Amino acid sequence: MGAAPQRDRTSDQCPPRTALPWEVWALLAGSFLVAAGYGIVAPALPVFARSFGVGVTAASAVVSALPVMRLLFAPVSGRLVARTGERTMYLTGLLVVAASTGACALATSYAQLLVFRGLGGIGSTMFTVSAFSLLFRLAPEDRRGQASGLFTGAFLLGGVTGPALGGALVAVDLRAPFVVYALALVLATIVVGALLARSRQVGVRPPDPDATPLTIAAALRLPTYRAALVSSLATGWAVQGVRVALVPLFVAVALGRAPIWAGIALTVFAVGDGLVLLATSGMSDRRGRRPVVVAGLALVTLGTAALALAAVGGTAGLVVLLGASAVAGAGAGLLQPAQGAAVADIVGSRRSGGPALSGFQMAADVGAIVGPVAAGALAESASFPVAFLLSAGVALVALVVWSALPRRSTRGSPTEGQGTRPA
Repeated sequence: MGAAPQRDRTSDQCPPRTALPWEVWALLAGSFLVAAGYGIVAPALPVFARSFGVGVTAASAVVSALPVMRLLFAPVSGRLVARTGERTMYLTGLLVVAASTGACALATSYAQLLVFRGLGGIGSTMFTVSAFSLLFRLAPEDRRGQASGLFTGAFLLGGVTGPALGGALVAVDLRAPFVVYALALVLATIVVGALLARSRQVGVRPPDPDATPLTIAAALRLPTYRAALVSSLATGWAVQGVRVALVPLFVAVALGRAPIWAGIALTVFAVGDGLVLLATSGMSDRRGRRPVVVAGLALVTLGTAALALAAVGGTAGLVVLLGASAVAGAGAGLLQPAQGAAVADIVGSRRSGGPALSGFQMAADVGAIVGPVAAGALAESASFPVAFLLSAGVALVALVVWSALPRRSTRGSPTEGQGTRPA
């Protein structure tokens, strides 16, 4: 097609960076509020499910209910974002999850809890795809990695306080965390809605008659996108799914400890994640996406595998649990912003990336769905260490896939890279 060569982000130094628009900071505020509520619920959800007399596998399945609905609704959400606009979809999604979470607090049976939690997945995919679509469109090209890192960092900053508070609330009432999360989502809707209502950029896409929406089929022709799907699945499996579903059960069943220790372990993970984000903000903009993703996957693999050693129990088990959580958190701090920025490079800023972004999210949801169920079944039929080693193996596969990528790769093919600015 004769297109100018694309800038390689695996080795080149970036030009002087421009300022992030204030709309990005509004999205960061919303990310923090959403994460704080999610962190509050994390220690309570599987324990609340167990209170209805179900086994470990069924309790783990509750964690998978939300991503199941996210996965089913993701293809629709990508198209809705392009038709109705990111802001409308984002705010609507927040309110749907708020209603779903409030209903969970009123659940009187395991079936009701499963259904109410699952319905929240519809709203979750609405605001997730909308938020990333806005973030990647509004952030300057030379700061996409940093913007992705800040967004993840804001989410994790909320997660630092959430699990510890959730663990304390569980000791008072298993339903209290769900009420607090619902209120946090309502607050997020009010804050972000008021801020984005003032924007002249939200809802306005730069005119470009040649910029067509990036479909999943087109994106799959790019090796970087395929690698991002694999690492996204590993993230959903080991970081978002198994960690949230199994760690609270592991602490209660295998270690025989109070629920607050599960909250502390999840908090340590979030702290490790957040500290690395602060120390390495924008690293993938300077060093390239591939080496940062590879380093992150290596730490996630190591930290997840080390959880198996915590089964020794006693004080040593708790020390290993917290240490492994810190290592895996550091890996997530490197991995998630860099892989998200790699997808943003492919999408660009002048076309709708809803379909490709929803595919990227769907991969994480598949991991978050299959991971807790498979690992929970293994924990029940074999042992918790075997379940953690399986999850580490999934992260290892993603590490191999990213390591096999060529050191120099473009952000899009000549026909698919129209949304990016040539070097």
